Amino acid sequence: MGDHGHDHGGDHGHDHGGDHGGGGHHHDQGVLGALRYLRLLPRLWRSEVNDAVVARIAPRPGERVVDIGAGMGAAAVRAAAAGADVVAVEPTPFMRGLMRLRTLPAGLRSRVSSREHHLELRVGAAERLPVDDGSVDAIWAVNTLHHWSDLERGVAEIARALAPRGRVFLVDEAFSDPRHPEHDRFGGEEHGSWEQHGFLDVDAERLAALLRDQGLTSVDTSCRELAGRPVVSVWAKGPAGDG
Repeated sequence: MGDHGHDHGGDHGHDHGGDHGGGGHHHDQGVLGALRYLRLLPRLWRSEVNDAVVARIAPRPGERVVDIGAGMGAAAVRAAAAGADVVAVEPTPFMRGLMRLRTLPAGLRSRVSSREHHLELRVGAAERLPVDDGSVDAIWAVNTLHHWSDLERGVAEIARALAPRGRVFLVDEAFSDPRHPEHDRFGGEEHGSWEQHGFLDVDAERLAALLRDQGLTSVDTSCRELAGRPVVSVWAKGPAGDG
């Protein structure tokens, strides 16, 4: 997604990537939302959390992968550079526009390069992934889980889209954890409650249970830190996964 970056681990910036999975928040919209993103632009171009997520997914050349809530494309671009066929799913028009600007030079280079990378930007969200059944080798989401308007539907969509032995890695940075370097900005009492910033708590165990209910295997919630930041995360594999 995404690159919700610093602010936060994806590239959606919080002040937020908008409708990442259906709902969105009113303060994500319009001119004020655009100005927030522009202010955060230098931080959103690259995200160490996104780098860590892509490293764990380990996309291989020719694989079809999905970045849910891709934002400005920090993770999607990295996966495409590894040779994967990337579907970057992003519901927010402003962020799609920024990603198009970001990927234009890469697109021009690919026309003259012997090594082809493919990154396709599509409108969608967690609850409506624009891919065929069983067509995706890997799916990830970074700092978008708290935006999903329907967690059950999002998980069902992942299960629908995932190919046998496919991989899933869903990560939200734990900004409410005092150890997080952005805690005072987004989670500290000085700046109001966590919910006032639009963040919703993500229950990793509930998410894991939903994935198991959909037939996914090797479900693991043990990863609690990425790139030196506390996270809530769930890893899983498709029904034919061997762990």
